[in-house]
Amino acid sequence: MSAPVSDAPFRSYMCVVCGHVYDEAQGAPEDGIAPGTRWEDIPDTWTCPDCGVGKDDYELIVD
Repeated sequence: MSAPVSDAPFRSYMCVVCGHVYDEAQGAPEDGIAPGTRWEDIPDTWTCPDCGVGKDDYELIVD
C-alpha cells in the first residue's frame, strides 16, 4: 500500500548561503530526488549541491 498523497501545494526552499532553490515539484533528479519529493522526505544527510551546506541552512520561500 502506498503512502497517501498530500493535497498541500508544493513549496520551495532556498539555501541561505548560496541561493540554491529546492522546488518540491521539480525535485532534484540529478541528486537522486524524484520530482514531487517533499522537503521533509529528503534525508537529513542531504547537502546543497552547489555549496555543500546541510538542510538546516535552507529556509522556506514564502510568496
